[in-house]
Formats: sequence, C-alpha cells, structure tokens
Amino acid sequence: MDRRQLLIVGHAPSANTRKLYDAVIDGARDYSSKTLEVVALSPFKTQPNDVLAASGLILGTTENLGYMSGALKDFFDRCYYPCLNKTEGLPYALYIRAGHDGTGTQRGIEAITGGLRWRSVQDAVVCRGEWQECFVSNCHDLGAAMAAGLDLGIF
Repeated sequence: MDRRQLLIVGHAPSANTRKLYDAVIDGARDYSSKTLEVVALSPFKTQPNDVLAASGLILGTTENLGYMSGALKDFFDRCYYPCLNKTEGLPYALYIRAGHDGTGTQRGIEAITGGLRWRSVQDAVVCRGEWQECFVSNCHDLGAAMAAGLDLGIF
C-alpha cells in the first residue's frame, strides 16, 4: 500500500498557539494508520525537501498586523521556488489564531498557495477574537480530518 505523509507546519509563539499546534498534531495522530506518517515542524525548521516529500500539508499561523507570522512568511520565502511546479495540486488546510478577523492573513496565504497551485481541501479554521477552549477541539478536528482524507485517498 502507498505510504503517505502529512506535514504540519505551525508557528506557536505562545502557550495558547502551542495548544492549537499540539491539537492539530494530536488529531492527525489520533487517526491511526499504518500508511500515514505525520511530521510536524516549525516553519523555521521546514525545508523544501520536507514539502516535496509531503502528500498533504497543514499550515498554522498567528495573525500579525493583519498578515501571517514572519515565521510562516520565512517558510514560504525559502520553499516557494524550490517547490514551484513540483508540488502542484498538493492538498493543504489552514488554521489561523486571529486576534481580529484573520481575513488579511488568510488572503495572503491563499495568494501564495494559489501561486504554487496547491489546493485547499477544507475551510480554514480561523480562531477569532478572545481565547476560547473550543479553538483546541476545532484544530484537533482539522488534523483528524486531514489525516483521514489523505489516508483514504480523498485528497
């Protein structure tokens, strides 16, 4: 059977954003499978070869001044051209911890992933406003759904 890899690239600069990142990882790993490997890296540690090896990707970021975190932007700066035309159609999902509305952050990421011709396979999970514990379960569900979709060949 074909082995697949889910790459989770998440920026977690605070205790709450770490909870979200961990929830995505836990959700993906809770979906147990012998054919799916879950790899989780910070944006700073993720290299183009990690993306090239992935069957699917979950991106996570904070909203910083209405845009993605500098860490995720650095990831895209380093990986964009090495992955261009080599990862077309890569399924991805996104979660954003947004103190405001997250629209600028989402729009910026969608512009870059659109240039790479990646395909969004789930609605973005945007954790807006004041902290709520439901953000954690929403991120857990995102990880589980992405893992299941990859493993079952839906994505």
